[in-house]
Amino acid sequence: MNSTQHIHLLGICGTGMAALAGILKEQGYLVTGSDEHAYPPMSTFLEGLGIKVLNGYQPENLEPVPDLVVVGNVIRRENPEAQAVLARNLPRLSLPEALNRFLVGDRQSIVVAGTHGKSTTTALIAWLLQATGRDPGFMVGGIARNFNSNYRTGQGGYVVLEGDEYDTAFFDKRPKFLHFRPRLAVLTSIEYDHADIYPDLERVIQAFQGFVQQVGEGGTLLAWGDAALVRQVCGQAAGKLQYYGLKEDATWRALEIAPGAGGMDFTVLREGRRWGRFFTPLLGTHNVLNSLAAVAALGELGEEPEPLQKTLASFQGVKRRLEAAGEYRGVLVLEDFAHHPTAVAVTLEAVRQGYPHRRLVAIFEPRTNTSRRRVFQEPYAQAFKDADLILVREPPDLWKVEPEEQFSSPQLIADLKARGQEAYYYPDTDLLLTGLLEKLRPGDVALIMSNGDFDHLLPRLLKALEG
Repeated sequence: MNSTQHIHLLGICGTGMAALAGILKEQGYLVTGSDEHAYPPMSTFLEGLGIKVLNGYQPENLEPVPDLVVVGNVIRRENPEAQAVLARNLPRLSLPEALNRFLVGDRQSIVVAGTHGKSTTTALIAWLLQATGRDPGFMVGGIARNFNSNYRTGQGGYVVLEGDEYDTAFFDKRPKFLHFRPRLAVLTSIEYDHADIYPDLERVIQAFQGFVQQVGEGGTLLAWGDAALVRQVCGQAAGKLQYYGLKEDATWRALEIAPGAGGMDFTVLREGRRWGRFFTPLLGTHNVLNSLAAVAALGELGEEPEPLQKTLASFQGVKRRLEAAGEYRGVLVLEDFAHHPTAVAVTLEAVRQGYPHRRLVAIFEPRTNTSRRRVFQEPYAQAFKDADLILVREPPDLWKVEPEEQFSSPQLIADLKARGQEAYYYPDTDLLLTGLLEKLRPGDVALIMSNGDFDHLLPRLLKALEG
């Protein structure tokens, strides 16, 4: 390590890039960065680390000239600072390349990929490794509450990474997860998503086929075996292949699932034999599967069930993944990252399982590049079946999508009403909050779903309920 080396990060306020900045700072590098809009929580996080963040992109940010530039995937080729990096031929890496060099190094990586459940499963594996004395490094796409961080350098022999199928950088359009060579890989699911970069499901399948092929001989692939598409893709695996799931032919199987408000009890079978009874303080069958994947990963690394039983029960989850924000005036407020029809459906199902006798109010913002497109217009109409009351706002920045491709929130509301459900449309968050406060009553469970900050809806709702 050369403590005088200067590393500059373009797009430093992204979740992954800010974590990389923290890792580099811990290792003694001089770290600077730039971003378009530096604002909390990442701006204050970086400020707390003593990392200088330059607001806006310009060639002058590269003075003094850094020894290395890491380019986030939010940066476009025409970005003036990126243009200066190219013109000066400065050494550059993408985020996954930098993670390989500075976090993984000569350690073994465990990579979790899939359309759903990546963050929770990654955080689960990291926590199980930590609590069983393995001191792992990790990078996850959310704040793991047990660590109060989305990264950790660690000194042990394993690094756990969330494997993202999104593209790498403007100079490398391959999926991020193709840069990793996992010793153990977990594949949680495969569905169509990221319509801004994948034109169809076939392209998504090709991306995951590439991920499966990254697991070489001597490696292990743990895949969700309940989905035919996952099994189809995993047919090309070169390493050891193990399925986990609910079906009888799974190597790692969960059964005797018992839901409750405090979480889920379930039994694990390994190769048909009882391996242990477990409790996860997370709601929903989908979280039983996430927990099963994490337990199976540790089992494949040689861990016995007994230490994992206590550790799993102490897992605190990932922020904004079905996180309880509090209960005020008899209204329990939950928040979730759900942004895909399947994620919305399984999240609502989980809340319904946990709180079967309370009215479930779903508040949804279709915010992602895919959610703003009509590709999921019909699936969303089916995704809210477990909700008693549904409030949906207009997708933000809808102008970024061609008119013929735009998702219609009014159409969603009309479809939900046609199914006999109580649903309301709002053009903006202010009007939605007003309508929500008028409709909430004691005993309700209010679930806010968005992959963004929803115009600060959560703190505004809590403040209004407290008042």
